[in-house]
Amino acid sequence: MKKIQYSVAMMKNPMSENDPKKAYANLQQTGVVDIDELADHINDHNSVFSKGTIVGILTELGVCMRELILQGYKVCLGTIGKFAPSITSKGASTVKDFTAENIEKMGVNFTPGKSFDNLRRDAQFEKTTSRKVQAAALAAVNDGATTADWSEKEEEGNDEP
Repeated sequence: MKKIQYSVAMMKNPMSENDPKKAYANLQQTGVVDIDELADHINDHNSVFSKGTIVGILTELGVCMRELILQGYKVCLGTIGKFAPSITSKGASTVKDFTAENIEKMGVNFTPGKSFDNLRRDAQFEKTTSRKVQAAALAAVNDGATTADWSEKEEEGNDEP
């Protein structure tokens, strides 16, 4: 199994700006899996369904979930989790003055199910350099340099999550 890569950067605690910087982990995302790749992955797990059928089911799932959420339903996908509609609104002076026009945004909240329990226990981690340091090293190579000094970038916390 591929390990989850992370880098470390010195950062302030956003909840306590007066505290000194501390070293925190930044997850280095591996990439994005699109619907076709997810269908291939499902199919690789000895699915009786073809990739086309899996893509069709996943696409229709998205269409149906959107429809149900727009009707105010919470959609529960078993051990995967629950998807619930959410709204944000601007305030009105009184309840009488509040109308649907005060609703500014509608979104979806996800509550993970049992499939996502104990992720930390089951995860394996591997320390790596930040994407910023990797980019600096690649730029040095592309410029024909035989060395590159990026130690300050890593130490000063110039890493971005």
